[in-house]
Amino acid sequence: MEEEIKKGIADAEESGTTESMEDYSRELEASFRTIREGDVLSGTVIGVNEEGVTLDLNYYAPGVIKAADISRDPSFSVLADVKVGDKLEGVVVKKDDGAGNIQLSCVEAAEVLGWDKLQAYLDEKTTVSVKVAEAVNKGVTAYLEGIRGFIPASQLSLNYVEDLGTVVGKTMEVRVITVDRAKKRLVMSAKDILREKEEERINQKVSMIVPGSVLEGRVESLMPYGAFVDLGDGLSGLVHISQISQKRIKTPSEVLKVGDTVKVKVLNTNNNKISLSIRGAAETQKPDGFEEKRAAEYSSGASVGTSLADLLKGLKF
Repeated sequence: MEEEIKKGIADAEESGTTESMEDYSRELEASFRTIREGDVLSGTVIGVNEEGVTLDLNYYAPGVIKAADISRDPSFSVLADVKVGDKLEGVVVKKDDGAGNIQLSCVEAAEVLGWDKLQAYLDEKTTVSVKVAEAVNKGVTAYLEGIRGFIPASQLSLNYVEDLGTVVGKTMEVRVITVDRAKKRLVMSAKDILREKEEERINQKVSMIVPGSVLEGRVESLMPYGAFVDLGDGLSGLVHISQISQKRIKTPSEVLKVGDTVKVKVLNTNNNKISLSIRGAAETQKPDGFEEKRAAEYSSGASVGTSLADLLKGLKF
């Protein structure tokens, strides 16, 4: 047999046919393949119609997959979702469908291979794209590797999604967070990916802030150790209690309240955290020879005097 194969290859080369040695070897290998029902085969899509697809299996007989056997996803459309050149895996259902084709099923292949892939996605924290199929109680469903999965409402966005119908049909990036083959349970989440992207955006914004700049912000919360100031566009910084007022204060609430608009000076942006100073902003803005006014005078709750009498109040005689 080996001599016959070698002779066949030599004859093909000598005859000047367009087939290369590699092509001839591949055809011979395909002719000796044994395919059994239950085997998982991979093929390239060479034809698509409403009834299903045809695959090149690198075998003397083509493979066919009925539309219903490609996906369980109710939103799946063979004409819209499968294209010539796509790679598909399927389990051999029939070695001969009556028309000389090998009939396969992607749905059954998902049960054989899908859970292994899902476990790998979980272990490697892989980001994948899924299309939301339908809204259900407390979340939505989507199909990944042919297997129906669940995305809780709390994991769809950084903020809770009240109307789940608004995300149906949308494609989103998710990560697998639970895989239970025995219970056929798959849970996915988009929240961690969105949080990482938001952190990246914020860090980029922080890196553009120049220390020494004077900005305007709104006091968003008061803590015993200082005040957090909202600078807009998702940015906020901390004014340490020692940087609030020239006077010694015991608590930030002595001179500030939530909602006040204040001028702040950027001290530093170390470790992507913004350190601010109300004192520093006041010192930067005050005219030479004048004392620093209280931090409260820079808040929205108090007016800053500009009359001659107001200016004289700050002078020492």
